[in-house]
Amino acid sequence: MAEHLSHRAGAALLVLFLVAGSLTTVLAEEVIPSIGKKTRGMEKLDGFLPLYWDSGEGKLYLEVARFDEELIYFTSLVTGVGSNDIGLDRSQLGSGRLVRFEKVGPRVLLVQLNDRFRAESPSPDERRAVEESFARSVLWGFEQVAEGGGRVLVDATDFAIRDVHGAIGELERTGQGDYELDDSRSVVYLPGTKAFPKNTEIEVSLTLTGGAPGSWARQVVPEPQAITVRQRHSFVALPGDGYEPRASDPRGGYFGIEYADYAAPIRESIHKRFIARHRLEKKDPEAEISEAVEPIVYYLDRGVPEPMRSALLDGARWWNTAFEAAGYRDAFRVELLPEGADPMDVRYNVIQWVHRATRGWSYGAAVIDPRTGEILKGHVLLGSLRVRQDFLLAEGLLSPYRDGDEAPPEPEALALARLRQLSAHEVGHTLGLTHNYIASTQGRASVMDYPHPLAKLNEDGSIDLSDAYDVGVGAWDKVTIDYGYQDFPEGTDESVELDLILSQARGRGITFITDQDAIPAGGAHPRAHLWDNARDAAAELERMMKVRRAALDRFGQNAIRRGMPMATMEEALVPLYLYHRYQLAACAKILGGQDYTYALRGDEQEPLRPVPAADQKRALAVLIATLDPAELTLPEAVLEKLPPRPFTFRPHRELFERYTGVVFDAVSPAAVAARLSASLILQPERAARLIEQHAIKPDLPGLGGVIDELLLAAFGDAPANGYEAEVGRTVERVVVEELMALAVDAPMPQARAIASLKLARLRERLEREKGGGDESGEAHDFLLAADIRRFLERDYDPMRRVPPVDPPPGSPIGEP
Repeated sequence: MAEHLSHRAGAALLVLFLVAGSLTTVLAEEVIPSIGKKTRGMEKLDGFLPLYWDSGEGKLYLEVARFDEELIYFTSLVTGVGSNDIGLDRSQLGSGRLVRFEKVGPRVLLVQLNDRFRAESPSPDERRAVEESFARSVLWGFEQVAEGGGRVLVDATDFAIRDVHGAIGELERTGQGDYELDDSRSVVYLPGTKAFPKNTEIEVSLTLTGGAPGSWARQVVPEPQAITVRQRHSFVALPGDGYEPRASDPRGGYFGIEYADYAAPIRESIHKRFIARHRLEKKDPEAEISEAVEPIVYYLDRGVPEPMRSALLDGARWWNTAFEAAGYRDAFRVELLPEGADPMDVRYNVIQWVHRATRGWSYGAAVIDPRTGEILKGHVLLGSLRVRQDFLLAEGLLSPYRDGDEAPPEPEALALARLRQLSAHEVGHTLGLTHNYIASTQGRASVMDYPHPLAKLNEDGSIDLSDAYDVGVGAWDKVTIDYGYQDFPEGTDESVELDLILSQARGRGITFITDQDAIPAGGAHPRAHLWDNARDAAAELERMMKVRRAALDRFGQNAIRRGMPMATMEEALVPLYLYHRYQLAACAKILGGQDYTYALRGDEQEPLRPVPAADQKRALAVLIATLDPAELTLPEAVLEKLPPRPFTFRPHRELFERYTGVVFDAVSPAAVAARLSASLILQPERAARLIEQHAIKPDLPGLGGVIDELLLAAFGDAPANGYEAEVGRTVERVVVEELMALAVDAPMPQARAIASLKLARLRERLEREKGGGDESGEAHDFLLAADIRRFLERDYDPMRRVPPVDPPPGSPIGEP
C-alpha cells in the first residue's frame, strides 16, 4: 500500500513539475515575447535599423541586429527658432559620433567609441591597450522588450523624446530663460521618422517650457513660454571599403580629422591628420580626363524662390569647373531636390534656405566618417536675409531712385552676384575646404575668401558696381580640388605629387592663409583679411574712403522708393556710413604685422618677415585719417531730411543708437566709427607686438610712438565749424576710453604701463590748456581730465583682471 501511495505521489509530483515547466515557458514568453508577437498590429518602417510605431500607446520601438558593428550617430535640429542670435536654425546638424550597440543580458547599450585615440596595428593586444587606456561613453541604455533570430527589440521612446541637440542649453546660454522639456507636449513626429537602406531617422516634436523668456525669444515665438521645435536622431551605416584617406597638409586648405595613433613608430609623430573629402574616383585613372565612377550631386531646397533659386544653382555649379581642371568630366552636379525627398536623408547633399527674423551667417557642414575623413553628406544652410542686406548696401551706395518708382537693375544684380558667390563658398566647405583669406590679395583667387563688394568711383562722383563680385571659382579653388580629389594612376607616389601641386601653385603666387591668422582681434598677417579687396590694404582703405565720401555726398531721399517714410533712409545710411569698417581691420593688421607662410622645412618658403617700417607708418597714417571729423560728419542735406521714425516703424538694432531720444543723432554715428578705428589701433595683442618689434628692431614703430601719433591727430586740428568741433570732441573721448581699456585689459604689463603713462600726460595737458577759451571745449576738457584722474587713481588690484602669464604644463614631467 505504501509502495502504491509512493508511486501515486511520484506521479503527482511529475505532473506538478510538468505543469510548472509549462507555466515557466508561458511566463517567459510573456516577459520576452518574439518580435513578431510584440509588434503585431504596429506600423513597421523597414530599413537600416527597422522601426515599429505603436499608435495606441504612442511608443516607438527600434529593432537592433547589428551588435558590435560600428555606425554613425548624429543629431540635428529640423525646425528652427528663427533667431540668428539664439542660433537654433532649421536643419542644423549636430556632431557625428562613432557608435555601436552592445547587448549585455536584457539590456542594450548605445556606446560611443573613443576614436581620437587608436592603435593602427594588426596586434589585438596593442589595440586593446589603447582601448582600455581611454574612456568610452555610454550614450543610452535600452531595455529589450522582444527578441528573435539574433535580433532584439527595444523601446526607443524615451531615448528619442529628449533634448539631445541641446536647445535648452542654447536658450540658457543666450539669456533667453530657463526652459525644461514638457513631456506632455512632446511626441514622436511620424512624418519625419523614416528608415532608409543606409540610414534610420527618428524625429520628435519637443516643447520647451519656461518663464521669463528673453527678448530674442519673444521676438520670434508666438508664445515664448512654450517653444516647440523638431529634432532628429540619425543612425547611418558606415561606407563600404575602397576609400583611401588623404594626408592633410597645413598648406593645402582642407579641414579634416585628427587622432593619436599609439602604434606609430617612435620616429614618427603619433598625431595623424587626414583631410575631409567626398569619395570620388575616375572611371579611368590613367586618362587625363575621365568621367567619375559616381559623381558628386548636390540638391537645392525647393523652397528657394526666384531669382535667388537660379543664382544659387549657378554659384554652386561653379565647382564643376574646378573638378574639370582636376581631370573629371561632369563629376559635380547641382540639381533641384526631387519633390517629396527628405533633405535630412543622408543620401542627399543639400543646399537649404533658412529664414530668420534677423540676418546672420550661412554655414557649410557635413556628416563625416570619423575613422577616415570621408564626407558622407554635404549640408549647406544659407540665410535668406543676406541677399536683402546686399540689396540695401547697393541702395545706399547708388541712391538709385531718381523718380522713386523705377526698378533700377543694379541693386538686384549686386545682391544676386553676392548670392552666387555665397552659394559656391558654403558648398566649398562641404567639399572639405576651409577659408583662404589671403586669396583676395592674389587676384580674387578663391571663393573661400570673404569678398567685399568692389565699388569703383567714376569721374563724375557716381559709383560703379559692375565688378562688385567675381564670377566663377578662382585659381586657388582649382588647386585645392586638385589636391583633394585628384585620382592618381596606380604606382604614383601620392605624397610627391601632392607636394608638387602646392609648390607649383606657390610658384604662380597662389598661397593659403586661414581663419586663425586673419581674424581682426589678434591677427597679424598683413594680407589675410575678412571682407577686403586688393593686395595693399592701406591703399584700398584710402580708396574706399573716397568712395564712401562720394556716396555720402550724393545720399538722400533717392535711396528709398516713393511712398516709404523719409525716416527709413537711415536703413540705407548705416551700411554706407560704415562701408569702410572691414577694410579698417585689414589696414590695422599691417601695424605690428608679420608676413608669414605655413612653411615646412625644405619647401623653400620664407617662413616669416616683419612688415617694413615704411608700410607700417603709412598704414597708421591712413587709419588715423579715418578719425578726421571731416570724414565723420554727415552732409547737412541728409540731416535736414531724416525725421523721427513714424508710427509702426519701430527702432531696431540695424540703426544707430541715439543720445537724442527719437530724433536722429548727428553725433553718435561718429562715435561708432571712431571706436572702430581707435580700438583696432590699440588692440591689446597689437600693442604687445608693437612693443616687442620696436625692442628688437628700433626702426619699426613702437607702442609709445603709435599712441603719440594717435593723440596728436585726435587732439590736434582746428575744426571747420561747430558740427566738426562736436564730432572732434567725440573722437577725443573715444580715443581716451580706448586708451583706458588698453591700460586695464592688455595682458602685457608693459602695454598697460605705456597706456597709463600717456593718459597721465594727456590729463596734465588738458588741465593746463582748459579748452582754449571755448566754453564747450573747456567743459569737455574738464570732464575728460577728471575722468582720466579718477581712472588712474582708482582702487585697483593689478592682479585681479589680468593674471600673470602661466607656465606650460609641467606635471608629471618636470615637477615633483
